[in-house]
Amino acid sequence: MIARLAIVAALAALAATGASIAADKDVAAPPMATSLRPLADFADIKDRKARSLALFAEVGKVIQHPRCLNCHPAGERPTQTDAMRPHMPLVVRGDGGMGATGLRCMTCHHDKNFDPAGVPGNPKWLLAPEEMAWQGKSLGAICAQIKDKSRNGGKSMAELVHHMAEDELVGWGWNPGAKRTPAPGTQAEFGALFKAWADSGGYCPA
Repeated sequence: MIARLAIVAALAALAATGASIAADKDVAAPPMATSLRPLADFADIKDRKARSLALFAEVGKVIQHPRCLNCHPAGERPTQTDAMRPHMPLVVRGDGGMGATGLRCMTCHHDKNFDPAGVPGNPKWLLAPEEMAWQGKSLGAICAQIKDKSRNGGKSMAELVHHMAEDELVGWGWNPGAKRTPAPGTQAEFGALFKAWADSGGYCPA
């Protein structure tokens, strides 16, 4: 515990010295939704494509939330906080999304959140691959990317549904700890909406 606190203190000092560097690179966070509409709300949309598009717009409230976008950065550096500021200290994706040699993700991020220092944690903590970058893209572009096996880790639609609805790292977005704003709704609600979108044809916004 003492060693861990020492690491956290050192990182806090690095963050303080780098604050001026990060300040001029803030990325504007999209508006954050606080809830998801229930799946039943979409049952009355009779046109299949219109229902599919409406469902993905609802799914997008999670996909475009900082809890997801921070780990799907446009460049090599993740972002953090609701304001999506560049990660401090400076870290990069590295091999397998686990950080560069000498400063791997697990150096600071452990199996669970460490709220006294505001450090998030999960057993699978890592960055999404570069081909899965979402920041700076429209919801339609993200949708096409999610469906593209060459850019989604080779996942089928069924595997994508399982990933969204049950993956524990995805689930961290609803249990982020500290003062971070959780993703809207629940993972179960999100998963149900995502599955309904897939079942309705998986149409993407223009």
